[in-house]
Amino acid sequence: MGQVCNLDNIETTLAPLRAAGKKIVFTNGCFDLLHVGHVRYLQEAQKLGDLLVVGVNSDASVKRLKGPTRPVQIEADRAEILAALNAVDFTVIFTEDTPENLIHKVRPDILVKGGDWKIDSIVGAPFVMSYGGQVMSLQFVDGKSTTKLIEKAQK
Repeated sequence: MGQVCNLDNIETTLAPLRAAGKKIVFTNGCFDLLHVGHVRYLQEAQKLGDLLVVGVNSDASVKRLKGPTRPVQIEADRAEILAALNAVDFTVIFTEDTPENLIHKVRPDILVKGGDWKIDSIVGAPFVMSYGGQVMSLQFVDGKSTTKLIEKAQK
């Protein structure tokens, strides 16, 4: 089972793992109502390295990005649910609209986002590439989204 970390201790948590040669993969998202698309995406991301760190948008951030009726689940629950997945080693809640600051703290070897993101528009990509890290866009699971789940439930 993974661990929920905070922004203040993620660097010290990862330091000995990085020193031991572990390859760190990072991704982020709202993960509001976890669905099979999320699970498949996180499993693919985890296969790229030794550890998967997932940045989770705070409730205030989700509300700014998705609208006043979101999130459906509170940030602490979303982070804990993600940490319980076999594919996820660490979750970290961030309050900004983008994970740029968190990416600087994590310094991932590989930065990934879903296939709906072009590499040149992935937040943190220039920073990760500046020290030789990789940036990847993984296969998008078609038709699977929280917004579609909510819309279906409201019909």
